[in-house]
Amino acid sequence: MFVKQNIIEFKKTLPKEITLVAVSKTKPISDIQEAYDTGHRIFGENKVQEMVQKYKVLPKDIEWHMIGHLQRNKVKYMAEFVNLIHGVDSLKTLKEINKQAKHHDRIINCLLQVRIAQEETKFGLTHNEIEEILNSEEFKNFENIRITGLMGMASFTSDKEQVTHEFQSLKDFFNKLNNNKFFNFQLSTLSMGMSGDYQIAIANGSNMIRVGSKIFGERNYIS
Repeated sequence: MFVKQNIIEFKKTLPKEITLVAVSKTKPISDIQEAYDTGHRIFGENKVQEMVQKYKVLPKDIEWHMIGHLQRNKVKYMAEFVNLIHGVDSLKTLKEINKQAKHHDRIINCLLQVRIAQEETKFGLTHNEIEEILNSEEFKNFENIRITGLMGMASFTSDKEQVTHEFQSLKDFFNKLNNNKFFNFQLSTLSMGMSGDYQIAIANGSNMIRVGSKIFGERNYIS
């Protein structure tokens, strides 16, 4: 029952305006069900195949978030049910999401991933690349996707000043886009912050955090 206790206690510490994505990757169905039974409904996975398997057997009112790097050839497997895709980092990926969403007569919510970290391993778009996408004619013709916000991952470092600066830069860009009169939409979601840095993220404007280990415990990765 530790999952139930963990999620109840953790959510007590969060401001009401913060959306918690419980990161359930690598965790068994029983753990997710235990969190679900507390009333929590938003779960995040980083592999499409694993998310599909869990979707098939768990309650259908769960909001599934794809939080990992997304390969275009995997979009079709989750297009029927995914609620929010966090890590969109190319116009080609948006095109594929729009295509698959149209096939299922859905509009799929997406976040554009901004590269804010120093590490080469992190994915994401530059500010200029995002503005080019949003201004492109191709993007304007996508009728089955909705860009609802931005996502970013800070550097994996103990330097809190660096992490703060990275989150601040994403918040500033988020505000810049919302103040741009050329775009005919408003961004509402700023997804930044994980188990190790969510408090810094919230202090710098995040309204959606992705937390796993504080709810489900440490992960046992299987190679």
